[in-house]
Amino acid sequence: MTQKFEVGQKVYFTPTGPGAVAGNYQICRIMPSTDYQQEPRYRIKSAAERHERVVTQSLLTLPDLL
Repeated sequence: MTQKFEVGQKVYFTPTGPGAVAGNYQICRIMPSTDYQQEPRYRIKSAAERHERVVTQSLLTLPDLL
């Protein structure tokens, strides 16, 4: 699977579990691929949080520009 996003790009994160907040984030880093991980992963950061998150590409979309 190819990467859809680039470092510095704004994205919208939709979490699937507890503890994470949906919202606008920025791509901080593209994670290296592994043999067991088929889907691209990214480190993302929200302005509202002090830490980064590692998420899979399927949880990210382009933010609404409306």
